[in-house]
Parts: sequence; C-alpha cells; structure tokens
Amino acid sequence: MTDTKNVLLAGASGIFGRHIAQALAASGYTVVGLGRSGSADVTADLMDRDQLLRAVDGRHFDTVVHAATALRKPPMKHKDMYATDDLRTAGTRNLMAAARVVGARRVICESIAIGYGYQDFGDRVLTEDDKFAAPGDRAVEPHLAGMRVKENLMLHTEGIEGITLRFGLFYGPGFDGQGGTDAFVDMLRGRKIPAVNDHGRVLPWIHLADAASAVALAVEGGTPGAAYNIVDDEPLGFGAYVRAVARTFETPRPMTLPTWMLRPMSYAHRMTQVSMRVSNAKAKADLGWTPRYPTVGEGLAAMAGAA
Repeated sequence: MTDTKNVLLAGASGIFGRHIAQALAASGYTVVGLGRSGSADVTADLMDRDQLLRAVDGRHFDTVVHAATALRKPPMKHKDMYATDDLRTAGTRNLMAAARVVGARRVICESIAIGYGYQDFGDRVLTEDDKFAAPGDRAVEPHLAGMRVKENLMLHTEGIEGITLRFGLFYGPGFDGQGGTDAFVDMLRGRKIPAVNDHGRVLPWIHLADAASAVALAVEGGTPGAAYNIVDDEPLGFGAYVRAVARTFETPRPMTLPTWMLRPMSYAHRMTQVSMRVSNAKAKADLGWTPRYPTVGEGLAAMAGAA
C-alpha cells in the first residue's frame, strides 16, 4: 500500500458505485464520492468541465475510479444509450482533467465486455488481446465509439497509470431492497419481464460484489496500461438467466417470447443476437482476482439465502 489511501469515486451513489465503496472501505481506503447529487461528498456533473474542476480544486487523491453512468434502468432502445455514450467521451475527458488537478497516480475505468462487439462469436473464447470496440454498424457504432474513447483516455493519458476493467453483465443485490437483481425479481413477480430462447447463445456475467473486489485490487495491483476481463467462470444466455432468477426466487414462470417480438426494443433485440465467451485468466493471474461466485447459479443462490 502507498501512504495515500484516499480514493475519489465517480458514480459512488449508483448501485455498482456503492458496492465499490464497500469493497474499498473493507480494504482500508477512504472513499470520497463524486456525483451530481447534493448528497455526494464532492458535487459536480462530469459533463460540466468547469464545474468539475472547481469542485476538486485544492483536493488530493492518489486514485480516481470512474464508475459513473447515465443509465437509470436497463436500456431497451439504442437511444437509451446515447447519454451514456456522451458520458464515456466528454465525461471521461473531463474526469481525466480532474485526475490531473488532484494529482492522481492511478485511474481505474469501468468498461464492459460487450465492447468486443455486438455479434455472435460462436465458440471462440475472447481475451484481452482481441480487438476491443472495433467499429460496428450504424446502430451500435455510437456505443462502441464511446467505449473506444473511454478506454483510450484511461490507458494512454500521459502521467496516469490507467487500468480498465471489462465487466460482464451485472447481477447481484441492490441496496435497501432497491436496484440490482432485487428489482429484476420484483418485475418477474409482476410478470413484467419475458424470457427468450437463447438458441445456444451465451453472455458473460459478473456478480456486483465480485466486480467491486476487482476494483479494489486494481487500486494497487495489476499492470498500468492494461485491460482485464472481469467475468465469472461460466457464460449464460439471457433467457437462461431470466429463468434462473425466476426459479431461485420462486417467482411466476416468465413467458417465453420469440426474439422477433423484441424488435421494437432495438437495443434489447440486438443483445439477443450477441453470443460471447470471455476469458478471465489474465485477471486471475495478473490482478490476483478470483470470483467468489464462479457462476450465476451460485451467486443467485447466495442472494436467496441471504434474503
């Protein structure tokens, strides 16, 4: 550990941000939350560069963690992602400027494994050596461009040790009974979420607590300038995930819809066409990270047991 143990956490009030704050505190760090809410320790909007730089002026942090998102609910249409796309570009540029102001040595970036591409990769296992956020078609290119810019800023800003963590799809407990898989369970009980047939397609997943533990390890560990896949050990199709949640929490069985019925929900429909298997071997070997919940089934069972 270094002498300086203060961490500036952008997005601290979000579900993932709160998991990160817990993991950092358990590792002995003092977490200072940055966000737009008046309840944040440092109040500023990442999209307002002048406001942000004024808010952090005179402060010092050894590490900055970027876990801010513009999403308040799962995106259904491509347009639901546009504010997050902007945050990944302009917002990240502003945060990197703030990192210089506070004298940060290291910046850790929340990224996402879907950046390998919105496509079906078949049985090929993707690693960090695979092309990330390569240009895609018109529908998904704004999302991929945002991911490209965000990672480039994190990994190639002079004088900053950047590390980017490419997470699987999040699941796990929220807070105060809100958010995370808790909200998903409530929607299943209200029969508001259908399942789909995966047709062999699978996606990478990660429990929120396991994702947060990787952030805590990256504050001092890992290789500057490196990217790490933070996913659990077994991929799972989205339809299979929906049914697994329903079984585990004993909700009504979800209706299964053909994927073509999701076409009006353009982003959700595109996700049903994605299939990717992602390796976490580099994170285990280099970052020293191991998921507490190697599979979604184990993570959901732990949640149900705690409840």
